[in-house]
Amino acid sequence: MQPTKELIDELYWERVRKARQMSPEDKLFGGARLFDRSCRIMADGIRSQFPGVDEHRVQEILRQRLAMIRQREDRQ
Repeated sequence: MQPTKELIDELYWERVRKARQMSPEDKLFGGARLFDRSCRIMADGIRSQFPGVDEHRVQEILRQRLAMIRQREDRQ
């Protein structure tokens, strides 16, 4: 069963309402948590892409990819 456009829209607006109710402190910490989660997901992808590499190399590749993202954002 596929979600309807109405359901998707309602879920989106619910998230917007919750975000608007958050304190500035919660928003700041929420951003940091989101970044940490994104880095963990990226690291998992790197481990999947390069099985057998050690953790130091995973972190190295992650830093390289984050630098590439920053460069692209700076150009825009």
